[in-house]
Amino acid sequence: MIINHNIAALNTHRQLTGNQNAVQGSLEKLSSGLQINKAGDDAAGLAISEKMRGQIRGLEMAEKNAQDGISLIQTAEGAMNESHAILQRMRELATQSANDTNTDADRAELQKEVDQLANALNDISEDTEFNTQSLLDGSFEGTFHIGANEGQNLSVEIGDMSAEALGVVGVESTEATIASNYVVTNSNGEEINIEFADLETGTEETEGSHTFNEENNTLTITLAQDAGADASSPGAISSTHNDVLAAINSVSGLNATLADSVADGSAEIGGTTVPADGNVSAATTPDPDKGINISTQSAADNAITTIQSAIDQVSAERSKLGAVQNRLDHTINNLGTSAENLTAAESRIRDVDMAKEMMEFTKNNILSQAAQSMLAQANQQPQGVLQLLQ
Repeated sequence: MIINHNIAALNTHRQLTGNQNAVQGSLEKLSSGLQINKAGDDAAGLAISEKMRGQIRGLEMAEKNAQDGISLIQTAEGAMNESHAILQRMRELATQSANDTNTDADRAELQKEVDQLANALNDISEDTEFNTQSLLDGSFEGTFHIGANEGQNLSVEIGDMSAEALGVVGVESTEATIASNYVVTNSNGEEINIEFADLETGTEETEGSHTFNEENNTLTITLAQDAGADASSPGAISSTHNDVLAAINSVSGLNATLADSVADGSAEIGGTTVPADGNVSAATTPDPDKGINISTQSAADNAITTIQSAIDQVSAERSKLGAVQNRLDHTINNLGTSAENLTAAESRIRDVDMAKEMMEFTKNNILSQAAQSMLAQANQQPQGVLQLLQ
């Protein structure tokens, strides 16, 4: 028997300490619900779990991004729904104006509504916004981040839905230039003025007259004669030019040809095209405050096809956005499934099995209490030495 070292007590104390540490560990896991509360619990498991947590949170945010993208698309598509309604009304008015039961005064009233409808299209194009971003003016080129990782994007562009972009605005002026002769200014096929410049001096003359026959789409131009020239001479039209070439309006599709009697200074647009002595260029200046011209029977007839093309253009844009929206719907479903499966995998690593851990806690708690009792017994053993000393 020895008294300097109570080996039994030391051993019991060591066991008690271990049991108490185990009880504390179980209490920590049971109170947090996590199997891994610090890196020491499972170093590799912690690293894997944190990587999965980053992926899960990225997927959840990507799902929100996709939902915001759908909201943006619905805003744009809803505005284009009204654009469709406006274009359908414009087509209806053009069809009405193309009927000759209407007088010029009637068509003028119809034109007023078309002008206002064109302005309404422009208002929708300019004012439709999502989070202060314009959607229908042709400037929106967006990227939706719909994944948890880099590069998992969806690019979306929305076309210009203004009246000008759709081709249903009035034309302020259309100019076709033949470099070696003269300039024709065409106001939407209704008014054409003649100017022709002297090739040597560059001066411009504005003399001359014209008439436009709407029935056969023919323009007759009477050019000014040179001062003092004999009207019966072919050169009387302009002695400073090689030949008199009719202007070709390539925008409206009218063709130019010289009239049979060149001497009277006439030319016709509407017949066979005459090759131009020089380069031909054309430019159209739209008038955003005016709608497409329906003020004449022929103009209204042509406008029907133009407006239908605009309707088709809006339909194509809405179809494209609808397809993107359906894609985002499927993306949201996939992101939700992926996040759910990753969460389950992360849970198996990180979360504690409460029932199993309660078993461990109960065992360690009983062992701790038993160790305390045994430590008390071990501390009583050295007192047996006193019996030997009596």
